[in-house]
Amino acid sequence: MVYLEKFILPDEEQEYKIAKVRRAENGGDLGYLENGYPCMLFPQRELEELDFEPVTIFYGGNGSGKSTLLNVIAEKLSLLRMAPFNGGELFAPYVRECGLRCGFDDEGEPLSVPKRSRIITSDDVFDYMLAARTRNEEIAEDTEKAKEEYFAIKYGDTVRFSGMADYEAARLQLLSRQKSLSRRKFMHRVVGKQVRLRSNGETALRFFEQELKDGALYCLDEPENSLSPKYQLEMKSLLEEKSRYGGCQLIIATHSPFLLALRGAKIYDLDSVPVLPKKWWDLENTRLYFDFFQQNRELFLKKDR
Repeated sequence: MVYLEKFILPDEEQEYKIAKVRRAENGGDLGYLENGYPCMLFPQRELEELDFEPVTIFYGGNGSGKSTLLNVIAEKLSLLRMAPFNGGELFAPYVRECGLRCGFDDEGEPLSVPKRSRIITSDDVFDYMLAARTRNEEIAEDTEKAKEEYFAIKYGDTVRFSGMADYEAARLQLLSRQKSLSRRKFMHRVVGKQVRLRSNGETALRFFEQELKDGALYCLDEPENSLSPKYQLEMKSLLEEKSRYGGCQLIIATHSPFLLALRGAKIYDLDSVPVLPKKWWDLENTRLYFDFFQQNRELFLKKDR
């Protein structure tokens, strides 16, 4: 599915006008700019517009602008986001100058970006893991207190219900005396159930399985963070499934060779000037991996290791 077909960035002249207006707001002809970001980033790479496929990838090193592109697109499309984002004083006027064109369905009718669409960053994943661990710690503390009170509630004197002030005590006692309810189930009902956490990688992968819904556009900023090669391959399968069968459009910033190999992905190499689409096996990162393993090929072929 292609909800977003084309995205047009401000050219150098438009960026100059954006900065000029802001300088005037900051003090007239002698006004200053605290931060020119994101201006003068993409004209230097001769990048003016982007054409999208069901899966489009932004590849490049640190400072190449791949995360910036995701945030610009997300703001222009008003995508949902969890982690806060502050792009500086020129970011909002820069986004306003961007243009876009949506795609069409199989019958030629124009599409709109689904409301559930969102941008997901590494901060979202880390916040999820931190929140889950914090919740588990709080539940563990409450469980210890509940264990101490359980037998007193179950086998103690029957609560006499004389008003709403006695409601909670009566409810807990009735719950504890249900024959079908074990102490463990009682704890889960009263205190809550802990989130099952394993490694950071597995937890991160489960986060994406939970958050990626069908029929939406997703901007994913380096989703491979915290993922081992094994889980990166599982992430690759998940993303391919969402794209091919779930009606999702994916725009991804990554330098993972596994995700760069997503089936049918269009890859923009932000390290090149001008920025051009490339095949994943022609990118510098993947060539470095290939050369490294080629240099050590005999180690993998040893029969007596």
